Amino acid sequence: MSDPVASDDPLALAEYAAGGAAVLTDAERWPTMDAAGAARLHRWRTHPAAPRWVHETGDRVTPDMLDRVRTPLPTQGWLAEHLETARRLLYYRGMPGLHTLADFPPIGRAHLAADIAAFVPLDADLGRILHGTSSGSTGAALRIPDDVEEVARGFHHLVGLVSGAGVHWRPDGERLALVSVVHQRQAFTYVSLVSGFDQRAMARLNLAAHAWEAASDRAAFLRDADPQVITGNPTSLAELLAPDLRGVVRPLALFSGAMALAAPLRADLEAAFGCPVFDVYGLHETRPLAVRTDDGPFRVLDRRVLVEALGPDGRPVAEGEVGEITVTAGENPLLPLVRYRTGDFGRLVPLPGGGVGIADLEGREHTVFVSGEGGRIPCVDLTQQLQAHGAHGWSVEQSADGRVRARIAGGDADAVAEALRALLRQPLEVERVERVADLGDGKPRRYRSAAPAPTPAATPTPAPIPARLLPTGETAT
Repeated sequence: MSDPVASDDPLALAEYAAGGAAVLTDAERWPTMDAAGAARLHRWRTHPAAPRWVHETGDRVTPDMLDRVRTPLPTQGWLAEHLETARRLLYYRGMPGLHTLADFPPIGRAHLAADIAAFVPLDADLGRILHGTSSGSTGAALRIPDDVEEVARGFHHLVGLVSGAGVHWRPDGERLALVSVVHQRQAFTYVSLVSGFDQRAMARLNLAAHAWEAASDRAAFLRDADPQVITGNPTSLAELLAPDLRGVVRPLALFSGAMALAAPLRADLEAAFGCPVFDVYGLHETRPLAVRTDDGPFRVLDRRVLVEALGPDGRPVAEGEVGEITVTAGENPLLPLVRYRTGDFGRLVPLPGGGVGIADLEGREHTVFVSGEGGRIPCVDLTQQLQAHGAHGWSVEQSADGRVRARIAGGDADAVAEALRALLRQPLEVERVERVADLGDGKPRRYRSAAPAPTPAATPTPAPIPARLLPTGETAT
């Protein structure tokens, strides 16, 4: 097996050296662990087909936390309390007139990178702090202060979503409760226990071939683990469709996040595994924000979350227009964010039966392409065509002279080329690869355009629709 963290590897990163950051004992990682839980840990740590485990981590849930982490935080009246907490943060000290939500200036990733401590409450219980790293799609990584209870509650939030889809998810023998999969050169991998789920085991796995001693090991491990639920991004979930894995896992549900999930890939996953596929939109900084299981808008979750769509001037866009998704998030008590610009773009729409949806969501940059006639072509128009012709993933780049290069994973390359030529009317090159992973490691940007922007007059005007709705029972004060 090739070792991506070998000492002679110029790309090796010390933080991925096996055991390099282990500082706690098992008793400290899992204060409620009993003999059965300890046996599960030993079994999966020493499984003959296990990968090389890089890290050791636990949920640190104490006995008094068990009931709390299984229960969602109440949402009635949360916003007023949240804003009062925010007014006391160091970042807002000395800012006058922060009476309502609209009075708070929007912030972004750069603010957190510059001084994350300025956004942590001074009275926060730092004895419960964990830290996680958010790589994002642009800029330096952030170290996010995470709260022990809030992180543990995240697992039970997934349980609630699965139950809401009519699927019974309860501890089932020695099946792994959850497996989180990645597909990348270097990754944190570990076995853990979910204290609030009858101490069932979970794991984080790297599905890349070099992470396993033998080519047959990943299928052998997953066959024995038989995970109830699998989470990942589209690149790693697409790997489950490989011949050696398709027939060995039987998940109750799949969760996709971090990157946009193409409709054809979701359909193939549903067909292969006969289970719902949840497409989750969120950031590490904000936690999950919205979810969908079809091609419709993302439904904003009934949590301590408020979503706005803002223009470059920091004001809400007109109803029905695309704006930057901006979030007020109150789930993590160690990072109470107000009007946090996500770098993602979409339209807020009312949903049938109530609630708020995010339509036409495009991650990070809302890229506009330039047609041969000088018109503005929003990237969502390309998404529709790429999905319609079966692409599981893609990257599309436009150079300054208008030329377009597209790389697609799966799908009909000829049909994609015909559609994009008709849409863009620019010189076009299409390359097809077999797997989403072949598009590159990490989170490849789906769209880039260096073409000079055409005049705004060429921009189509969307039909107005009602938007900008607050959570039920809340006012923007």
